[in-house]
Amino acid sequence: MNINQSIIDRAEQLKAKLQEASYAYYVLDNPIMDDTIYDQLYRELQDLETQYPSLITSDSPTQRVGDKLDRQFNSVAHNIPLYSLENAFNFEELNNWQNRWQRQIENNPNFNYICELKIDGSAIALTYENGIFIRGLTRGDGVMGEDITHNLRTIRSIPLKLNMDNPPPILEVRGEAFFPLEEFNRINQEREKNQEDLFANPRNATAGTLRQLDPKIASERKLQFFAYNAYILPENNCFDTQEKALNFLQQIGFLVNPNYQVFADLNQVKQYLDIWEIDRKNLPYMTDGVVVKINQFSLQNELGFTQKFPRWAIAVKYPAEEMTTTVEKIIVNVGRTGAVTPLAIMKPVTLGGTIVQRATLHNVDRVRELDIRVGDTVIIRKAGEIIPEVVEVIKDLRPANSQPYQMPSHCPECDSILVRPDNEAVTRCVNSSCPAILRGSLIHWASRDAMDIRGLGEKVIISLLDYKLVKSIADLYKLQDFEIKDLERMGEKSAQKLITAIEDSKKQPFNRVLFGLGIRYVGAVNAQILTDSFQNIDNLIQAKKEDLERVYGIGEEIANSVVEWFTIVDNIKLINELKILKINFQSDNNSNKTDQKLTNKTFVLTGTLPTLKRNDAKKLIESAGGKVNSSISAKIDYVVVGEDAGSKLEKAQKLNLKIISESDLLDLLNNN
Repeated sequence: MNINQSIIDRAEQLKAKLQEASYAYYVLDNPIMDDTIYDQLYRELQDLETQYPSLITSDSPTQRVGDKLDRQFNSVAHNIPLYSLENAFNFEELNNWQNRWQRQIENNPNFNYICELKIDGSAIALTYENGIFIRGLTRGDGVMGEDITHNLRTIRSIPLKLNMDNPPPILEVRGEAFFPLEEFNRINQEREKNQEDLFANPRNATAGTLRQLDPKIASERKLQFFAYNAYILPENNCFDTQEKALNFLQQIGFLVNPNYQVFADLNQVKQYLDIWEIDRKNLPYMTDGVVVKINQFSLQNELGFTQKFPRWAIAVKYPAEEMTTTVEKIIVNVGRTGAVTPLAIMKPVTLGGTIVQRATLHNVDRVRELDIRVGDTVIIRKAGEIIPEVVEVIKDLRPANSQPYQMPSHCPECDSILVRPDNEAVTRCVNSSCPAILRGSLIHWASRDAMDIRGLGEKVIISLLDYKLVKSIADLYKLQDFEIKDLERMGEKSAQKLITAIEDSKKQPFNRVLFGLGIRYVGAVNAQILTDSFQNIDNLIQAKKEDLERVYGIGEEIANSVVEWFTIVDNIKLINELKILKINFQSDNNSNKTDQKLTNKTFVLTGTLPTLKRNDAKKLIESAGGKVNSSISAKIDYVVVGEDAGSKLEKAQKLNLKIISESDLLDLLNNN
């Protein structure tokens, strides 16, 4: 089979990068790549070699069980090879694994599955002779491990003597050493104070600690250990099932993760996977998936091993928050404020459970910093953002003859010259007639948190603009149903409903109207604060910068933006048109004077509340004069916590912030 040269080059680049990462991790003890990124690049190389077998070479990372050993430690042969696990990244791959192992069994056996959380630490093999701990090894290359007994003796959950009367001559125990999150955070805080490099994650910190030459360091760091396998040698046939092995380990003194369960089939396994994808965020240690094993040892022995993996077990990894993909092209998007944002259009990948094809590059400075180019392999991250961002370019995998990306000099929508205001990172189109700015303004005006015009989505707005039916926000309120009934996907009934929804939006309160105008830096919270303070649009237009800055929650940046917006003639013209059209520019004095019980109080909401939706709770707080932030800091007055609260709760506890429930919040609103 003829192979394109670009594919050959890609395979060689992947081999080199993976070997470099392995050397840094295992030999230099200085990781240069996150484990999830390594797994993805490894999978890409594996797929290429499967499709083109001639690419397989003896030095390929796919052709060995583990990696090189460090010369600082003595290498010792494992009593039983310590294999790594095959990975599955979705239920389909898990089902394929089941089909594979079942094809290798002649008779349909009686079996069940046992699921155990995959602890994100370092795999360890412990050897006990006559009940006494004599040696502990790292995985190493799977055949030989590094002797780190001196450090493992410092882990309190590893018994130095087994809790049994007649111990076997040799007992081999497998498990995972790991960092509890509380201890990991404590150590990083200490390292920060001492101006030392921080550990990237608990797994890297665990590996680095176990391979310290001085056991005092390991002792101070308080690692933990979960045991998950036991072998009585040389027979190795003392247990019927993995479940019994775990019970045995608990009885003889080991800490076993309590969250394992036995299931009859993969449908039950899937329910377990779905539950722990959420619940794992509340655990005091890191997990990155679930290990699914055939419970019966007789069936495990019959299936045996491949060159690298046991056939009877697989690790199901949860969706990554970071992924690698390749850049297919780079475009720019013009927003409602004229901001021109570069976007990477990429080969689609699944990230955080959703398919992602584009990622923000923020601005021209970020583009230059990344030196991102078409064809690059990039790491993208989805951390709560709707559009993920590119966090790193893997330049070792860059194709030959790639060219640096140049931002356009003219707006792609209206061909106006783009400008970059002083002291701003953002490039802008300053043509107020730019179709992109008008389109974005209309979409924002109709959005749920602004005028909430049901049926007026982006596609309808684009149609209205294409047919030149609207040229401003005010034109929406002049539309007639006969003008829009022939638009795509509209019809008479839908047209009537849309006209009714537009008319009903006139009833929206002043704070929503102000937010809908799209003044820079004036979000929903600040709009509420401004309308409460100035009562009507005329007072706000006449307000000076110092008047605005005297309002709690309104800083210099917001004040400047508001004053500047009202100096633009077209904006005042729009306000006057909307007044004539009966848009509400007046606060309801009665509602605004209603018990502002939470004035000057700042809240953070986290987790799922029992009865209130997050947005409803936010509105209640803001209507009572409070402010809702998205992130934890020492300035937060209350943290409202529901089910499945994650890292925000942990940060709040460390800062000793006031933590309250939904019922506590309602008490504050009713009884303060």
